[in-house]
Amino acid sequence: MPPPADIVKVAIEWPGANAQLIEIDQKKPLSSIIREVCDGWSLSGSEQFALRYADGPQLYITEQSRSEIKNGTILRLAISPTRAARQLLERIQSHGMDARLEALKELAKLSADGTFATEFINMEGIVVLARLVESGTHFGEMLAFTLTAFLELMDHGIVSWDLISLSFIKQIAGYVNQPMVDVSILQRSLAILESMVLNSHSLYHRVAQEITVGQLIAHLQVSNQEIQTYAIALINALFLKAPEDRRQEEHTNPLDLRLTEMASTLAQKHLRSIILNHIIRGNRPIKAEMAHQLYVLQVLTFNLLEERMMTKMDPSDQAQRDIIFELRRIAFDGDNDPNSSTEKRKAMYTKDYKMLGFTNHVNPAMDFTQTPPGMLALDNMLYLAKLHQDTYIRIVLENSSREDKHECPFGRCAIELTRMLCEILQVGELPNEGCNDYHPMFFTHDRAWEEFFCVCVQLLNKTWKEMRATAEDFNKVMQVVREQITRALAMKPSSLDQLKSKLRGLSYTEILRLRQSERLSQDDFQSPPIIELRERIQPEILELIKQQRLNRLCEGGCFRKIGNRRRQEKFWFCRLSLNHKVLHYGDLEELPQGEVPFELLTDKIPVADIKSVVTGKDCPHMKEKSALKQNKEVLELAFSILHDPDEALNFIAPNKYEYCIWTDGLCALLGREMGSDLTRSDLDTLISMEMKLRLLDLENITIPEAPPPVPKEPSTYNFTYHYG
Repeated sequence: MPPPADIVKVAIEWPGANAQLIEIDQKKPLSSIIREVCDGWSLSGSEQFALRYADGPQLYITEQSRSEIKNGTILRLAISPTRAARQLLERIQSHGMDARLEALKELAKLSADGTFATEFINMEGIVVLARLVESGTHFGEMLAFTLTAFLELMDHGIVSWDLISLSFIKQIAGYVNQPMVDVSILQRSLAILESMVLNSHSLYHRVAQEITVGQLIAHLQVSNQEIQTYAIALINALFLKAPEDRRQEEHTNPLDLRLTEMASTLAQKHLRSIILNHIIRGNRPIKAEMAHQLYVLQVLTFNLLEERMMTKMDPSDQAQRDIIFELRRIAFDGDNDPNSSTEKRKAMYTKDYKMLGFTNHVNPAMDFTQTPPGMLALDNMLYLAKLHQDTYIRIVLENSSREDKHECPFGRCAIELTRMLCEILQVGELPNEGCNDYHPMFFTHDRAWEEFFCVCVQLLNKTWKEMRATAEDFNKVMQVVREQITRALAMKPSSLDQLKSKLRGLSYTEILRLRQSERLSQDDFQSPPIIELRERIQPEILELIKQQRLNRLCEGGCFRKIGNRRRQEKFWFCRLSLNHKVLHYGDLEELPQGEVPFELLTDKIPVADIKSVVTGKDCPHMKEKSALKQNKEVLELAFSILHDPDEALNFIAPNKYEYCIWTDGLCALLGREMGSDLTRSDLDTLISMEMKLRLLDLENITIPEAPPPVPKEPSTYNFTYHYG
């Protein structure tokens, strides 16, 4: 008989005594259980004690968290969080340096526990730590543990960052600006400054006065990738918060000044070349968190284009109209007759604007009144005309001289291309949590956006000619160009020259070939006998996919701990037992390099206890974290296992592929349909391959739509077969 659901069998340790093996009744108050445990060792004052986990983070057990205790768990009797907080507070203020160091080391570890943190903060512990930092008397290990404890305590969100004093900020900033500072102190200082900027509008201004992007550049040139990551994270935080703080201020919008200032800092060659040479092209492989920070920096840099993208052209603004005149002058320089009449000049301008490919030949300024792309399209065209003048003139003249209706309208194409590039690169959208999709080539040039446009507009002109397109084919051409660009970007070219090479290989003919190849599984095999064969094969393929998913679950997967800062990542690992009956999981200190043995995974869930698997907004941890404004990217990677008794094991997959593997595998375990996009893709691919193999002997043979007709019955059955 299995034990009752409310009874949990555990071992409880106490230093210097034999462990107690007891059964915890989850219906009894926790204080009663602790009293019984204390009585077992003849300890008085049970209210001064509490239970903690013996392994992993060694968190305190409370009435709220006791339901997470599993059979076979090892617990430890410890002093209560209130008593521990009081003792540590006294010890960190003692005069003995050795005692203070040990106390700070223990505090740094305990501060990750929310129960202890609440007690310590209620005793004004944060104020004491801040005072120790402000005094400037702590160095080395002692200061590192102090900053670690401070950061862990603040991360619980119990007190507001707005309470931090200016002298504390100056002291932390001093560690960042100070040369040859200890690595652990520098890491924590950068992390604290980032949290200040992200969590407090008022502290952003104070931090920005103490730390500039220029001062952080030095930390990008070190060999320690963690320091580089923290430095870029702080740059991103300063960049991200700069507009928000000033958006609601006076009507004159002083945001523009701040954005311009940040843009000039981020666009300067010095910063870009350091990131390129010391990080992207460095000797070490780029870790996931660094890739995410580079992606964030890329997004924020492109977002500087949003203002121009959403600015309509004012047809009455002479300065803006002069840009269009400049485009005309560069393309058709020398064609002007200064002695011609006004009417003749107007007629000539109209003709030239038509040759330039504008939709509105009389007043081309009207072509730039739609947002997006707004004035950004005109900026791109002017950059091409001035910096790549030969290319610009060649494109305009070779199309303006054609008389066969196959001319490519440069103006219209450039405007639509700009809008398309803004969509592809998501200009104006905030970065997605967990996304690492940065493109190295955008860090190789000071004007990467404009150069990217110049490459793509030449591609568009080439594709137009390959398709022998007319004005009626405009949308078809743009669809092909979009596909060419997205396919090339997916290959992650490391430079703009490599991008050009990738695009050369994606001609219109190649795109048609790729499309046809990808449609094979849909377009081919549509006759009834082939469909019947497909239906017979499908169960075998589904079983193959199911076994692959279960094998992956047996190998296990590593997941980020929910609620932890990215810069101080903690992980946990989960894997399925080889007999597919139990899910084992447990905490890890760092990313595993190989297989994680079952012995290190202290917790488990019997598969028989799993009630269901939920995803996205239905997950308990997504409902709990709603205040943190979880974005779409995180929601799409979240799933939870709901199991008896009314508990949940919550996951956030590292990427979409792992999300599909795990949700499919769990559904397969429960005997439910595997419905992920990955399963559909794998099913189509494997069925297509299997059918092609089976039909290999029938190549170039037409398969009839229906089976041959059954012959008519013979007029008589009076016939026999004579043997030999």
